Amino acid sequence: MADVEPLAALDLGSNSFHLIVAQQTGDRIQVIDKIKEMVRLAAGLGKDNRIDVSAEKRALDCLSRFGERLRDIPPDRVRVVGTNTLRKADNSAQFIAKAEAALGHEIEIISGREEARLVYIGAAHSLEDRHDRRLVVDIGGGSTEVVLGSQFKATELESLYFGCVGLTESCFSSGNIDDDAFDNAVAMARQELEPIATRYIQAGWDSTIGTSGTINAAQTAITRLTGEMSITLDGLYLLKQKLIEMATIDRLDLPGVAKERAASFPGGLAALIGVFEALELTSMTACQGALREGLLFDLLGRRLHMDVREQTVRDLQSRYHIDTEHAERVSETALSLLSQVAVRLELTRAEDRTLLAWAAKLHEIGLDIAHAQYHKHGAYLLQNMDMAGFSQADQRHLAFLVRTHRRKFPKDEIDTLDEGERRSMTLLALLLRLAVLLHRNRSSSRLPHIQLEINERGFEVDLPEGWIEGHPLTARDLDLEAQLTAVVGDIAFARPSDTEDTEKTEKTNKPKQKAG
Repeated sequence: MADVEPLAALDLGSNSFHLIVAQQTGDRIQVIDKIKEMVRLAAGLGKDNRIDVSAEKRALDCLSRFGERLRDIPPDRVRVVGTNTLRKADNSAQFIAKAEAALGHEIEIISGREEARLVYIGAAHSLEDRHDRRLVVDIGGGSTEVVLGSQFKATELESLYFGCVGLTESCFSSGNIDDDAFDNAVAMARQELEPIATRYIQAGWDSTIGTSGTINAAQTAITRLTGEMSITLDGLYLLKQKLIEMATIDRLDLPGVAKERAASFPGGLAALIGVFEALELTSMTACQGALREGLLFDLLGRRLHMDVREQTVRDLQSRYHIDTEHAERVSETALSLLSQVAVRLELTRAEDRTLLAWAAKLHEIGLDIAHAQYHKHGAYLLQNMDMAGFSQADQRHLAFLVRTHRRKFPKDEIDTLDEGERRSMTLLALLLRLAVLLHRNRSSSRLPHIQLEINERGFEVDLPEGWIEGHPLTARDLDLEAQLTAVVGDIAFARPSDTEDTEKTEKTNKPKQKAG
């Protein structure tokens, strides 16, 4: 019998936190647990753009409870992502540090388009595959995702800046529900949709699917009131009229709309009406699959060596005309060097190898813009573009490695990293630099075996006897590299157990040539 492995995904949404736990058997998963709590994180985002104390407490209390459920699941089988509110909040980093402590797992912040891609995957896996072209809409607390795709691949991805909490806070803050408030909320939604509406309508689709709480609640309410099994614009207008008759949010009582959702439902309903009007929809069917299910299937793909990030790297190599043969040689050398020193330098995580390989394969991405300062161009691209499968932290790390792979090592770039990752990222950067240097002549000939050793002063490169004499340019580059990277010695090679005064002890990152 095949091993049954647990997998878990947690979506830290702007309105609700959603946890899903499943069993993996081969290439299949079976959901065994779902937990949802209405945290209303976006409602705690004040005018100062900071998550307030009460919202933080609600979130941390929830994560402590979820942490108990996740306690026995290995970290590599858990993915936790934050969405719009955590993308926006100025104190997001401080909140995440507390949240990770409460949960016991790392939290990734994903971009809006990555959120849209995962929503689509979650929806696609919950539907019968008819090979049709689908429009998938997800209305969250702080953003709305609109995706076109077929089967399990999204082809158009947008994440727009309106959601049920945001519109409720903006247009129904007094608690009153009337025509003017609804008109304003719908207009705000349509204004956000205007730049994409024509493009989507011209592209066309065969079926329209809605996901997440607002849309599922709206369909349930319409079904119970009218018997219709899908969402229509007439059904939405009926719900709008019902809400106006109730006059205030605290009196809101609709079948299928839970009490905890009532506080944000007016804004969610207005958002959905705006989507119908702007995209000229006639009907929509709600489904249960959404972001957390998408996370789960994306995690399964990574474990089955079908990581979408690998395809993203290949796509970028093609789009930016990267010399893939040269990049592969640099990658192989970088990984060989890492293997020799990984244990000593505490770089034994699979993520360390993967990140170094990706950085090597993309280190020349900036050449497609200009040769001058191409490492800076490449870093900017990797930091700011939409990269399917990558979290914001993934992109920040890739950008750092590409930025630092040549020329003067910018110590100020190290200061942009979180304190806990500075040493490991600096060491990976040094390994990438050395691999790039050794392939400077871009020859397809294999390098000789290179032995890499380390001491408190840095790397020592052991080359075959006579090789360095036949490669004077490489010898010069190694000497220059020692000077360029001396600035990182204390960061890269200081150990937690070191007791020496670093101001009195010279620590430099000096690659040494050792013949024989």
